[in-house]
Amino acid sequence: MHPISSKHALWGLAMYGAMALAPAWALEAPPKSAEALRELAIAYEHGEGVARNPEQARQLYCQSARLGDAQAQYNLGWMHANGRAGPRDDVAAAYFFQAAAEQGLPQAQRMLTVVGGPTKEVPECLRAAPVNDDAAQAGVPGINYEAIAPRHILKLVQKLAPRYQVDTQLALAIMAAESNFNTQAQSPKNAQGLMQLIPETSERFNVRNPFDPAQNIRGGLTYLRWLLAYFQGDVALVAAAYNAGEGKVERYKGIPPYQETRMYVKRILHAVGSTFHPFDHKVTRPSAVIASPPSR
Repeated sequence: MHPISSKHALWGLAMYGAMALAPAWALEAPPKSAEALRELAIAYEHGEGVARNPEQARQLYCQSARLGDAQAQYNLGWMHANGRAGPRDDVAAAYFFQAAAEQGLPQAQRMLTVVGGPTKEVPECLRAAPVNDDAAQAGVPGINYEAIAPRHILKLVQKLAPRYQVDTQLALAIMAAESNFNTQAQSPKNAQGLMQLIPETSERFNVRNPFDPAQNIRGGLTYLRWLLAYFQGDVALVAAAYNAGEGKVERYKGIPPYQETRMYVKRILHAVGSTFHPFDHKVTRPSAVIASPPSR
């Protein structure tokens, strides 16, 4: 299902040689990028330059899958579906195929039908994938958006954000990530305006003209206020939900394993400089995700 390329073989040999020459402390530090982890997993799965080790391959695929790598998710689903790292497990396979399919891999969608369709059962290896950011952990905003935002947009946010109990920096960070302060921005998925409201969100929060800056900002702030209450002030979950939808955060019991979403969350945490935002608990009841420690 995932053919071996000569590139993989050469990479595996190079990695094997590097391991043979590297000091012991270097061997303890695994590759950090999702692609590097996936390539090393392929080498271990097929014995390309290293001793074949399906369990090691599975663990490396898991690390890459947690970082949002769609191909690693697909390969991991294939291993579970074919019993390549233990007994066949169609439920786990379905979960990984579903995650990969949602990121655009057509072969994952086909395999999802083979193993029985979508599932809500989160595999163990996806239940702990932290999105760390030094600035957020230190409580220091990483970007001064007040110095970057267009003056008329900044004034609107400074005027409106306090009414919705949303910090100006969070609102500006979301706006910068969504549209780069372009009031006429429109995505291929029909997200519109400064805060990229999809038509359903505009309707949900009574936005009649999403290309009007004031209306769009009010709609986005109302949504952020709701998300903050729903996820009890957890900035990472709020950002993930704004990017991928609160339904996806619910289903994955935390930040979805999408590379785009994980990078988005990291960007917002870095910009805001905090992992927690005050919220009004009267706005809505908390998400079920909050009842148990969320997956990061």
